[in-house]
Amino acid sequence: MIAYNWPQYVAGAATAAGCAALSGRLPAPLRTLARTGAAAALGLLLSATAASWLVYDRSELYGYDWLEAVLPQVPAAHLVVATGLDEASDVLAARWPGSRQLTVDLYDPAVMTEGSVRRARRRVPPPPHALPGRPGALPVAAAAVDAAFLVFAAHELRRAHQRQQLFKECARVLRPGGRLIVVEHLRDSANTAVFGPGAWHFFPRAEWLRLAGRAGLSLAAERRIAGLVTAFAFTRGGA
Repeated sequence: MIAYNWPQYVAGAATAAGCAALSGRLPAPLRTLARTGAAAALGLLLSATAASWLVYDRSELYGYDWLEAVLPQVPAAHLVVATGLDEASDVLAARWPGSRQLTVDLYDPAVMTEGSVRRARRRVPPPPHALPGRPGALPVAAAAVDAAFLVFAAHELRRAHQRQQLFKECARVLRPGGRLIVVEHLRDSANTAVFGPGAWHFFPRAEWLRLAGRAGLSLAAERRIAGLVTAFAFTRGGA
């Protein structure tokens, strides 16, 4: 988390230090405001770091034991779609050695300009078998897989029409009764409380339901992980 987002940590620390340093030179009302700002910046740094540690290092998230609650049957074939950082294909391949895996990488440096994505990609390059793709053109045949995975991937598409294209493509490649698994932080009260303004990088629950509905997918299951991450299972054809 820190390695991918270190500029935000530097900015937060600098804000806290600057407000604290200036507070002693300001008149009383402004002094209180500066000290409050320093405390708020430091508090957000600590809460975001603690929440990230709990979710990514201490919870069941990357153990994928929660998966049975949203995908009860092992798929004969599954698709992993990444947008710069693939956090699922290795784990799923080890979990389901008999399931044929397809991996598609949608990373486009001209569109995905956030520094955290570039840093993550440098540290964890895509797997050698990953195929390049676009949100509206996945290199996968129709009805080819029983499950498709978007693990912290879809929110990196900041343009609404690209997210919609991706959901429609995922629906296209699913077999009847197949499931699209979407794992995301939500823009909700819990994430706002620990990430502050950073939670606006996430999308509300209603956005994921809207995208699925417009792609002809229905909500089959939903699981909250560590209180801050939500796993959705959307199914094709209401099966």
